[in-house]
Amino acid sequence: MSEPPDLVQALLNPNCYSGTPSDIKLVQTSTSYVFLTGDFAYKIKKPVDPGYLDYTTLAKRRFYCNREVSLNRRLCPDIYLDTVPVVEGKDGLSVEGKGKTLEYAVKMKQMPVGSMLSTLLDTDGISSSVMHDIARKLAEFHGKAATSETISDYGDIEFILTGTEENFIDSIRYISKTISQKRYRAIKDYTNSFIENNTELFYERIADSKIRDCHGDLRVKHICVADDIYIFDCIEYNDSLRYGDVASEVAFLAMDLDWYGRTDLSHTFVDAYLSITGDNDLPEILNFYKCYRAYYRGRIESLKLDIPNISEDQIAEITETAGKYFELAESYI
Repeated sequence: MSEPPDLVQALLNPNCYSGTPSDIKLVQTSTSYVFLTGDFAYKIKKPVDPGYLDYTTLAKRRFYCNREVSLNRRLCPDIYLDTVPVVEGKDGLSVEGKGKTLEYAVKMKQMPVGSMLSTLLDTDGISSSVMHDIARKLAEFHGKAATSETISDYGDIEFILTGTEENFIDSIRYISKTISQKRYRAIKDYTNSFIENNTELFYERIADSKIRDCHGDLRVKHICVADDIYIFDCIEYNDSLRYGDVASEVAFLAMDLDWYGRTDLSHTFVDAYLSITGDNDLPEILNFYKCYRAYYRGRIESLKLDIPNISEDQIAEITETAGKYFELAESYI
Protein backbone atom coordinates (compact mmCIF):
# COMPACT_ATOMS: atom_id res chain seq x y z
CA MET A 1 0.00 0.00 0.00
CA SER A 2 1.14 3.59 -0.66
CA GLU A 3 2.02 6.03 2.10
CA PRO A 4 -1.20 7.54 3.55
CA PRO A 5 -1.84 11.22 2.67
CA ASP A 6 -1.56 14.03 5.21
CA LEU A 7 -5.29 13.95 6.10
CA VAL A 8 -5.08 10.27 6.96
CA GLN A 9 -1.92 10.77 9.01
CA ALA A 10 -3.64 13.57 10.92
CA LEU A 11 -6.65 11.38 11.71
CA LEU A 12 -4.41 9.04 13.70
CA ASN A 13 -4.51 11.69 16.44
CA PRO A 14 -7.07 10.63 19.11
CA ASN A 15 -7.96 14.30 19.65
CA CYS A 16 -9.81 14.25 16.32
CA TYR A 17 -12.53 12.07 17.83
CA SER A 18 -15.18 12.67 20.46
CA GLY A 19 -14.38 10.97 23.74
CA THR A 20 -10.66 11.11 22.88
CA PRO A 21 -9.95 7.38 22.52
CA SER A 22 -6.65 6.15 23.88
CA ASP A 23 -5.39 4.78 20.57
CA ILE A 24 -6.26 4.84 16.88
CA LYS A 25 -5.50 1.89 14.61
CA LEU A 26 -5.46 2.27 10.84
CA VAL A 27 -6.49 -0.51 8.45
CA GLN A 28 -5.89 0.18 4.78
CA THR A 29 -7.45 -1.58 1.78
CA SER A 30 -7.06 -0.84 -1.91
CA THR A 31 -10.06 1.53 -1.82
CA SER A 32 -10.43 2.74 1.77
CA TYR A 33 -8.88 3.78 5.08
CA VAL A 34 -10.54 2.48 8.24
CA PHE A 35 -9.80 4.11 11.59
CA LEU A 36 -10.50 1.94 14.64
CA THR A 37 -11.08 3.80 17.90
CA GLY A 38 -12.12 0.90 20.12
CA ASP A 39 -15.82 1.74 20.19
CA PHE A 40 -16.26 2.87 16.59
CA ALA A 41 -14.82 2.39 13.12
CA TYR A 42 -14.67 5.25 10.60
CA LYS A 43 -14.26 4.26 6.96
CA ILE A 44 -13.03 6.85 4.45
CA LYS A 45 -13.07 6.05 0.75
CA LYS A 46 -9.91 6.71 -1.25
CA PRO A 47 -10.21 9.12 -4.21
CA VAL A 48 -9.56 6.33 -6.73
CA ASP A 49 -11.04 4.93 -9.93
CA PRO A 50 -9.61 1.44 -10.58
CA GLY A 51 -12.21 0.81 -13.28
CA TYR A 52 -14.87 -1.04 -11.30
CA LEU A 53 -15.75 1.93 -9.03
CA ASP A 54 -15.32 5.70 -9.01
CA TYR A 55 -14.62 7.58 -5.76
CA THR A 56 -12.72 10.44 -7.41
CA THR A 57 -14.81 13.38 -6.16
CA LEU A 58 -15.97 14.40 -2.69
CA ALA A 59 -19.59 14.33 -3.88
CA LYS A 60 -19.20 10.76 -5.13
CA ARG A 61 -17.55 9.64 -1.91
CA ARG A 62 -20.40 11.12 0.12
CA PHE A 63 -22.96 9.42 -2.15
CA TYR A 64 -21.32 6.02 -1.80
CA CYS A 65 -20.88 6.44 1.95
CA ASN A 66 -24.64 6.97 2.17
CA ARG A 67 -25.22 3.95 -0.08
CA GLU A 68 -22.94 1.81 2.06
CA VAL A 69 -24.84 2.74 5.21
CA SER A 70 -28.32 2.21 3.76
CA LEU A 71 -27.53 -1.09 2.02
CA ASN A 72 -25.64 -2.61 4.94
CA ARG A 73 -28.38 -1.69 7.38
CA ARG A 74 -30.41 -4.44 5.70
CA LEU A 75 -28.26 -7.01 7.52
CA CYS A 76 -26.56 -4.89 10.21
CA PRO A 77 -28.97 -2.16 11.33
CA ASP A 78 -27.21 -1.77 14.68
CA ILE A 79 -23.68 -1.60 13.24
CA TYR A 80 -23.93 0.97 10.44
CA LEU A 81 -24.67 4.26 12.19
CA ASP A 82 -24.33 7.16 9.75
CA THR A 83 -22.28 9.10 7.23
CA VAL A 84 -20.30 11.72 9.14
CA PRO A 85 -18.11 14.65 8.01
CA VAL A 86 -14.41 15.13 8.61
CA VAL A 87 -14.02 18.88 9.08
CA GLU A 88 -11.44 21.60 9.54
CA GLY A 89 -12.70 23.90 12.31
CA LYS A 90 -11.30 26.64 14.48
CA ASP A 91 -9.74 24.03 16.77
CA GLY A 92 -8.30 21.99 13.92
CA LEU A 93 -9.29 18.68 12.32
CA SER A 94 -12.18 16.69 13.77
CA VAL A 95 -14.58 13.89 12.92
CA GLU A 96 -18.26 14.79 13.34
CA GLY A 97 -17.31 18.34 14.26
CA LYS A 98 -18.26 21.73 12.81
CA GLY A 99 -16.32 23.53 10.12
CA LYS A 100 -15.33 23.13 6.49
CA THR A 101 -15.99 19.58 5.28
CA LEU A 102 -12.85 17.96 3.92
CA GLU A 103 -14.04 14.36 3.68
CA TYR A 104 -16.83 11.95 4.62
CA ALA A 105 -16.68 8.70 6.58
CA VAL A 106 -18.99 5.76 7.25
CA LYS A 107 -19.38 5.49 11.02
CA MET A 108 -19.85 1.97 12.39
CA LYS A 109 -19.74 0.25 15.72
CA GLN A 110 -16.40 -1.54 15.91
CA MET A 111 -16.84 -5.30 15.82
CA PRO A 112 -14.46 -7.55 17.80
CA VAL A 113 -11.66 -8.97 15.65
CA GLY A 114 -11.69 -12.20 17.67
CA SER A 115 -15.31 -12.79 16.67
CA MET A 116 -14.75 -12.60 12.92
CA LEU A 117 -15.65 -15.86 11.20
CA SER A 118 -12.23 -15.92 9.50
CA THR A 119 -10.54 -15.75 12.91
CA LEU A 120 -12.82 -18.36 14.43
CA LEU A 121 -12.16 -20.77 11.56
CA ASP A 122 -8.42 -20.41 12.11
CA THR A 123 -8.87 -21.30 15.79
CA ASP A 124 -11.45 -24.04 15.12
CA GLY A 125 -13.98 -22.03 17.09
CA ILE A 126 -17.07 -22.63 14.93
CA SER A 127 -19.79 -25.21 15.58
CA SER A 128 -22.45 -26.51 13.23
CA SER A 129 -25.08 -24.54 15.17
CA VAL A 130 -23.34 -21.30 14.16
CA MET A 131 -23.61 -22.29 10.51
CA HIS A 132 -27.34 -22.88 11.04
CA ASP A 133 -27.60 -19.37 12.50
CA ILE A 134 -25.77 -17.90 9.50
CA ALA A 135 -28.01 -19.84 7.10
CA ARG A 136 -31.11 -18.60 8.89
CA LYS A 137 -29.91 -14.99 8.82
CA LEU A 138 -29.13 -15.24 5.11
CA ALA A 139 -32.40 -17.01 4.27
CA GLU A 140 -34.42 -14.32 6.04
CA PHE A 141 -32.45 -11.63 4.23
CA HIS A 142 -32.97 -13.25 0.82
CA GLY A 143 -36.67 -13.65 1.53
CA LYS A 144 -37.02 -9.90 2.05
CA ALA A 145 -34.45 -8.67 -0.48
CA ALA A 146 -35.78 -6.59 -3.32
CA THR A 147 -36.61 -8.10 -6.69
CA SER A 148 -38.06 -6.60 -9.83
CA GLU A 149 -38.13 -7.06 -13.56
CA THR A 150 -34.85 -5.13 -13.83
CA ILE A 151 -33.17 -7.20 -11.10
CA SER A 152 -34.51 -10.44 -12.60
CA ASP A 153 -32.78 -9.62 -15.88
CA TYR A 154 -29.50 -10.45 -14.12
CA GLY A 155 -30.58 -14.09 -13.98
CA ASP A 156 -30.97 -14.22 -17.75
CA ILE A 157 -28.76 -16.58 -19.75
CA GLU A 158 -27.18 -13.72 -21.67
CA PHE A 159 -26.07 -12.00 -18.46
CA ILE A 160 -24.76 -15.28 -17.01
CA LEU A 161 -22.74 -15.85 -20.19
CA THR A 162 -21.38 -12.31 -20.05
CA GLY A 163 -20.02 -12.99 -16.55
CA THR A 164 -18.49 -16.35 -17.36
CA GLU A 165 -16.94 -15.15 -20.61
CA GLU A 166 -15.41 -12.17 -18.84
CA ASN A 167 -13.77 -14.63 -16.45
CA PHE A 168 -12.28 -16.68 -19.28
CA ILE A 169 -11.22 -13.76 -21.49
CA ASP A 170 -9.50 -11.96 -18.61
CA SER A 171 -7.60 -15.06 -17.55
CA ILE A 172 -6.30 -16.18 -20.97
CA ARG A 173 -3.06 -14.29 -20.45
CA TYR A 174 -2.40 -16.20 -17.23
CA ILE A 175 -2.41 -19.63 -18.86
CA SER A 176 0.85 -21.36 -17.92
CA LYS A 177 1.29 -18.83 -15.10
CA THR A 178 -1.55 -19.42 -12.66
CA ILE A 179 -3.67 -21.90 -14.62
CA SER A 180 -2.77 -24.68 -17.05
CA GLN A 181 -4.19 -24.89 -20.55
CA LYS A 182 -5.81 -28.22 -19.64
CA ARG A 183 -7.52 -26.85 -16.52
CA TYR A 184 -8.63 -23.70 -18.35
CA ARG A 185 -10.21 -25.76 -21.13
CA ALA A 186 -11.87 -28.22 -18.75
CA ILE A 187 -13.53 -25.48 -16.69
CA LYS A 188 -14.59 -23.48 -19.73
CA ASP A 189 -16.08 -26.55 -21.44
CA TYR A 190 -17.94 -27.51 -18.26
CA THR A 191 -19.30 -23.98 -17.80
CA ASN A 192 -20.57 -23.58 -21.35
CA SER A 193 -22.03 -27.09 -21.38
CA PHE A 194 -23.85 -26.55 -18.09
CA ILE A 195 -25.43 -23.31 -19.31
CA GLU A 196 -26.45 -24.88 -22.61
CA ASN A 197 -27.98 -27.95 -20.96
CA ASN A 198 -29.75 -26.12 -18.12
CA THR A 199 -31.40 -23.17 -19.83
CA GLU A 200 -34.80 -24.16 -18.46
CA LEU A 201 -33.44 -24.26 -14.89
CA PHE A 202 -32.07 -20.71 -15.13
CA TYR A 203 -35.41 -19.38 -16.38
CA GLU A 204 -37.35 -21.32 -13.75
CA ARG A 205 -35.33 -19.56 -11.09
CA ILE A 206 -36.21 -16.20 -12.62
CA ALA A 207 -39.89 -17.16 -12.61
CA ASP A 208 -39.60 -18.27 -8.96
CA SER A 209 -38.19 -14.84 -7.96
CA LYS A 210 -34.81 -16.26 -6.99
CA ILE A 211 -32.97 -13.29 -8.50
CA ARG A 212 -32.63 -10.70 -5.73
CA ASP A 213 -30.72 -7.64 -4.58
CA CYS A 214 -28.23 -9.62 -2.49
CA HIS A 215 -25.06 -8.87 -0.52
CA GLY A 216 -22.73 -9.36 -3.46
CA ASP A 217 -19.54 -10.30 -1.63
CA LEU A 218 -20.57 -12.97 0.87
CA ARG A 219 -17.27 -14.30 2.18
CA VAL A 220 -15.96 -15.55 5.50
CA LYS A 221 -14.19 -12.25 6.22
CA HIS A 222 -17.48 -10.35 6.03
CA ILE A 223 -19.21 -12.25 8.83
CA CYS A 224 -18.93 -11.57 12.56
CA VAL A 225 -20.22 -14.06 15.12
CA ALA A 226 -20.80 -12.13 18.35
CA ASP A 227 -24.02 -11.45 20.28
CA ASP A 228 -25.71 -11.79 16.88
CA ILE A 229 -24.69 -12.79 13.35
CA TYR A 230 -23.42 -9.73 11.51
CA ILE A 231 -23.00 -9.95 7.74
CA PHE A 232 -21.38 -6.70 6.65
CA ASP A 233 -19.49 -4.87 3.89
CA CYS A 234 -21.85 -5.57 1.00
CA ILE A 235 -21.08 -4.09 -2.42
CA GLU A 236 -22.41 -0.54 -2.66
CA TYR A 237 -20.52 0.79 -5.68
CA ASN A 238 -22.12 -1.34 -8.41
CA ASP A 239 -25.72 -2.57 -8.19
CA SER A 240 -25.17 -5.23 -10.86
CA LEU A 241 -22.64 -7.00 -8.59
CA ARG A 242 -25.34 -7.44 -5.92
CA TYR A 243 -28.14 -8.50 -8.30
CA GLY A 244 -28.13 -12.24 -8.84
CA ASP A 245 -29.43 -15.67 -8.02
CA VAL A 246 -29.54 -16.37 -4.28
CA ALA A 247 -27.90 -19.69 -5.19
CA SER A 248 -24.83 -17.79 -6.39
CA GLU A 249 -24.61 -16.01 -3.02
CA VAL A 250 -24.97 -19.29 -1.10
CA ALA A 251 -22.33 -20.80 -3.37
CA PHE A 252 -19.92 -17.94 -2.69
CA LEU A 253 -19.88 -18.55 1.06
CA ALA A 254 -19.89 -22.34 0.63
CA MET A 255 -16.90 -22.06 -1.72
CA ASP A 256 -15.09 -19.80 0.73
CA LEU A 257 -15.61 -22.32 3.52
CA ASP A 258 -14.20 -25.00 1.21
CA TRP A 259 -11.21 -22.71 0.60
CA TYR A 260 -10.60 -22.64 4.35
CA GLY A 261 -10.63 -26.44 4.31
CA ARG A 262 -13.96 -26.66 6.14
CA THR A 263 -16.06 -28.64 3.70
CA ASP A 264 -17.93 -30.01 6.71
CA LEU A 265 -19.15 -26.54 7.65
CA SER A 266 -19.81 -25.75 3.98
CA HIS A 267 -22.16 -28.74 3.71
CA THR A 268 -23.80 -27.90 7.05
CA PHE A 269 -24.43 -24.32 5.91
CA VAL A 270 -25.93 -25.36 2.55
CA ASP A 271 -28.08 -28.09 4.11
CA ALA A 272 -29.39 -25.64 6.70
CA TYR A 273 -30.21 -23.04 4.05
CA LEU A 274 -32.06 -25.67 2.00
CA SER A 275 -34.02 -26.84 5.03
CA ILE A 276 -35.06 -23.29 5.91
CA THR A 277 -35.92 -22.09 2.39
CA GLY A 278 -37.14 -25.24 0.67
CA ASP A 279 -35.17 -24.15 -2.41
CA ASN A 280 -35.14 -27.62 -3.91
CA ASP A 281 -33.57 -26.54 -7.22
CA LEU A 282 -30.52 -25.04 -5.54
CA PRO A 283 -28.48 -28.31 -5.40
CA GLU A 284 -28.75 -28.62 -9.19
CA ILE A 285 -27.06 -25.28 -9.75
CA LEU A 286 -24.84 -24.95 -6.66
CA ASN A 287 -21.65 -26.48 -8.08
CA PHE A 288 -21.96 -24.36 -11.21
CA TYR A 289 -21.92 -21.22 -9.10
CA LYS A 290 -19.22 -22.55 -6.77
CA CYS A 291 -17.06 -23.18 -9.82
CA TYR A 292 -17.81 -19.68 -11.14
CA ARG A 293 -17.04 -18.02 -7.79
CA ALA A 294 -13.77 -19.94 -7.27
CA TYR A 295 -12.68 -19.17 -10.84
CA TYR A 296 -13.52 -15.50 -10.31
CA ARG A 297 -11.30 -15.41 -7.20
CA GLY A 298 -8.50 -17.07 -9.19
CA ARG A 299 -8.88 -14.44 -11.87
CA ILE A 300 -8.83 -11.56 -9.37
CA GLU A 301 -5.71 -12.98 -7.71
CA SER A 302 -4.05 -13.39 -11.10
CA LEU A 303 -4.65 -9.73 -11.92
CA LYS A 304 -2.38 -8.82 -8.99
CA LEU A 305 0.54 -10.06 -11.06
CA ASP A 306 0.13 -6.88 -13.13
CA ILE A 307 0.86 -4.61 -10.14
CA PRO A 308 4.08 -2.67 -10.85
CA ASN A 309 7.24 -3.32 -8.83
CA ILE A 310 6.05 -6.36 -6.88
CA SER A 311 8.74 -8.58 -5.44
CA GLU A 312 9.61 -12.13 -6.45
CA ASP A 313 8.17 -13.38 -3.16
CA GLN A 314 4.89 -11.56 -3.85
CA ILE A 315 4.75 -13.02 -7.36
CA ALA A 316 5.25 -16.50 -5.95
CA GLU A 317 2.54 -16.01 -3.31
CA ILE A 318 0.03 -14.58 -5.81
CA THR A 319 0.74 -17.37 -8.29
CA GLU A 320 0.23 -20.03 -5.63
CA THR A 321 -3.01 -18.51 -4.32
CA ALA A 322 -4.50 -18.02 -7.79
CA GLY A 323 -3.51 -21.54 -8.79
CA LYS A 324 -5.25 -22.98 -5.73
CA TYR A 325 -8.45 -21.10 -6.55
CA PHE A 326 -8.40 -22.45 -10.10
CA GLU A 327 -7.78 -25.93 -8.72
CA LEU A 328 -10.76 -25.50 -6.39
CA ALA A 329 -12.89 -24.36 -9.33
CA GLU A 330 -12.02 -27.50 -11.27
CA SER A 331 -12.94 -29.67 -8.28
CA TYR A 332 -16.58 -28.61 -8.66
CA ILE A 333 -16.92 -29.93 -12.19
